[in-house]
Amino acid sequence: MKVDILAIGVHPDDVELSCSGTLLRQMNLGHSVAIVDLTQGELGTRGSGQLRLQEADTAAKILGIHQRTNLGIPDGFFELTEDHKRKVAQVIRTYQPDIVLANAIDDRHPDHGRAAKLVYDACFLAGLNKVETYAPSGDLQKRWRPKAIYNYIQDKLLPADLIVDITPYLGKKMESILAFRSQFFDPESTEDESPISGKDFLEFIKARARTYGRQIGVEFGEGYTVGRPVGVENLLDLR
Repeated sequence: MKVDILAIGVHPDDVELSCSGTLLRQMNLGHSVAIVDLTQGELGTRGSGQLRLQEADTAAKILGIHQRTNLGIPDGFFELTEDHKRKVAQVIRTYQPDIVLANAIDDRHPDHGRAAKLVYDACFLAGLNKVETYAPSGDLQKRWRPKAIYNYIQDKLLPADLIVDITPYLGKKMESILAFRSQFFDPESTEDESPISGKDFLEFIKARARTYGRQIGVEFGEGYTVGRPVGVENLLDLR
């Protein structure tokens, strides 16, 4: 079940909104990808946890991702507890990713920054021999620590340390976002409005991608922040 890149989101749709263009680009380059959702997003203004699980499955099919897991951690009230860190460490050891993409370190939604810290802690713990976790089969898992964690940018327009060109993939990214029909603009919905349910929010997603893309001389981009300097072998590989 090892993958090259593991994208983790605290809510179903976080990955689609923030880094799905990057996943599409990396898959096109031949890299393997999986998604882990920490919660079902059951506290969202619209929809339900069960519905969002179905929507997440649809979005994964649109993106062409065959491995997606939901850890069932409680939405909104999760904390940086040993239990939750072990759950995430277990899935890190299961997928053995070289790179982890995780929630924004600072954002409007408090779950996002807290999830970023949870994933950081879990990645560190997953690399310690004396932290025991077990596979679904009951076997003791071997330690594993990703080479890098990159935090995608969400609602707040944070300065990016890395920007990925997603120009050829914006259409498919938007298609995967719209798989979460309960959350986004629907003129026929009778549920309460939310900060992401207005028609202008989808335009914001495109405008943000255009803003980051412009910074590297392309049409659309996705931005990331990093916790440590990024090593480079060839300066000519950089834009």
